[in-house]
Amino acid sequence: MLSSLKNHPFAVEAFFESSLVLTFAVPKEELQNLIPECLQLDTFHDQWAFIAVAMVQTKDLRPKGFPKFMGNDFFLIGYRVFVRYTNNAGKNLRGLYILKSETDKKKMEVMGNLFTHYNYTTTDIKQIEQAHTKEITSIHSNFKITIDQSEGEIALPKHSPFADWKEARRFAGPLPFTFTYNKETKEVLIIEGVRQNWTPNPIQIVDYNFEFLNTLKLEPLVLANAFIIKNIPYYWKKGKIESWK
Repeated sequence: MLSSLKNHPFAVEAFFESSLVLTFAVPKEELQNLIPECLQLDTFHDQWAFIAVAMVQTKDLRPKGFPKFMGNDFFLIGYRVFVRYTNNAGKNLRGLYILKSETDKKKMEVMGNLFTHYNYTTTDIKQIEQAHTKEITSIHSNFKITIDQSEGEIALPKHSPFADWKEARRFAGPLPFTFTYNKETKEVLIIEGVRQNWTPNPIQIVDYNFEFLNTLKLEPLVLANAFIIKNIPYYWKKGKIESWK
């Protein structure tokens, strides 16, 4: 009974005040061992695979249909790999496989680990805004991002594999689906996200460091793009399970 609760047993909705996503390109061979057998890497030019760090400020997160006053505000962090899955109907689905999740509140850790397989932990989050920059840091998780918020044309990161922002936007995230795999039962859990007015805007990253990415020892790890999306209604459908092979 408890294990079935983790399969997203009901739809969840929230308002995204902001969603900041940094996507890193890695030679596909470096990420292959991080995903389960049922998934394939979503690649670019059959050379690069991608791992992203998403930082989302949510408001009024709650079971779908519940009144807003029953919701909670959380800062969520997800480390995800861009993947594809061919479902039993033969449809090729683009989505994400989550490696690690963090939040700024213990309540979200408890509830998230009760109703999902995302393995939440609680961490500290500090945000500092100045005239033209914004910093997001965590002492416990040992990460830091510095964002240039001054106006002007934004260039792709120096070593990005993409030729322009149009190509880069294909790997902006979040993608429509998130997948979890039960190796023992060979079952795939599919969670579909639904969003409105989704227009990712490029953002300039001055500096960054993520200790979790460092522990993966991925070489080379190249910042491929960075986007921010603001003020988006969002909800996740109830999870759907299907057998693989």
